Amino acid sequence: MNSDEKVLNLFTTRLRELILHYQELKSRCATLQKQIVELQDENERLKEQLNKAGNEYTRLKTAKMITITDGDIDTAKEKIAKLIRDVDKCITMINE
Repeated sequence: MNSDEKVLNLFTTRLRELILHYQELKSRCATLQKQIVELQDENERLKEQLNKAGNEYTRLKTAKMITITDGDIDTAKEKIAKLIRDVDKCITMINE
């Protein structure tokens, strides 16, 4: 083999290695992109679940605040007045 053939064989070998490496990277990239989509879907699902839990917590907290037990009407009135003030603050913030 002369030197040109050796160089050509070396080039061909390196090119094949490069092509194999490219194919491996391309496959890995596709796998990672699929994983990204799955994680984004899971993230959206968890956000929705968190929002639902937060809303439910707020409703339960409000219901507990309004609960009147053993004739505790004055306390209930204070709690309702506080809720009204909070709503008024929210309305004011929205109008700004």
